[in-house]
Amino acid sequence: MEAEIISSLDHPFLPTLYAHLEVSHYTCLLMDYCPNGDLHALLRKQPSNRLPIQAVRFFVAEVLLALEYLHAKGIVYRDLKPENILIREDGHIMLSDFDLCFHSDVSPKLDSRTQVKEGSNSCFGDRRREERVTEFVAEPTSAFSRSCVGTHEYLAPELVSGNGHGNGVDWWAFGVLIYELLYGTTPFKGGSKESTLRNIASTREVRFPAVEGEREEPGMAEARDLIEKLLVKDPRRRLGCTRGATDIKRHPFFNGIKWPLIRTYRPPEVRGLSVKRSKSKAQLGGVASPRRRRCFWKRLSHLTRIKSSKYSLNSNHNYYSYVNHKV
Repeated sequence: MEAEIISSLDHPFLPTLYAHLEVSHYTCLLMDYCPNGDLHALLRKQPSNRLPIQAVRFFVAEVLLALEYLHAKGIVYRDLKPENILIREDGHIMLSDFDLCFHSDVSPKLDSRTQVKEGSNSCFGDRRREERVTEFVAEPTSAFSRSCVGTHEYLAPELVSGNGHGNGVDWWAFGVLIYELLYGTTPFKGGSKESTLRNIASTREVRFPAVEGEREEPGMAEARDLIEKLLVKDPRRRLGCTRGATDIKRHPFFNGIKWPLIRTYRPPEVRGLSVKRSKSKAQLGGVASPRRRRCFWKRLSHLTRIKSSKYSLNSNHNYYSYVNHKV
């Protein structure tokens, strides 16, 4: 299931499956190596296990685009947490671990809304003009499952109750993620796993710790407002459950982000993050070109069609069941 999902992905913040190797009783997926580890390890290197708000905005914006793409394909992720957010050598993220996903039908559509734009001031007052904006919306609102899977601190209330859940579990987990990156802990964490689940299932609203002796960073009020809207316990009123990432991207917390250009943004400078800047073609030297990589995978695919007993391990053949020829 995981290999099938990854092989269908084509997004800068999601993995590319180069090959799928069956080795004895193990399944090996060949993907990009992320030398910067995961977001959980990076968080533990920060003072008080908290990231600066600009770094949080950068990372969660990329996660948001990855979730938007998955939902547009009808894939509900169900395991969002810092441990599953890998950091590439260029400092951008790569979402990983798709074994808890499930597929659902999705009906993409174009929605229109009226947007008010501010104009320049004049002697006749403020100039405002309305314009119609068309937005692409593809959210699996009909998704439904009764299986209880995920990491307990990130489980949505409807998942804990066992009454069935849908796409909203990803947006709840997205709110928990933002909270943990900003405050160093999850919002409903208790003294044990059971008490954490009780806190999630209860009517208790999200609470924010008071940071004494420190000046609050600009943008924290907007971050708290976004978290509160994502951590609404009724999924019918939760931000993102109806129109997905389209509504979340419009929240003031993300003001100033040019979404089509986010892949070109420079990653934040934080402790423990070593970023390798991209090089020009003249500097690449011996690095294999995309054409050479494609030739390599084609040759490998040809060789692995030949099954021989010398490749057997515990009487099982080892071979590539999938090779990506598009890379």
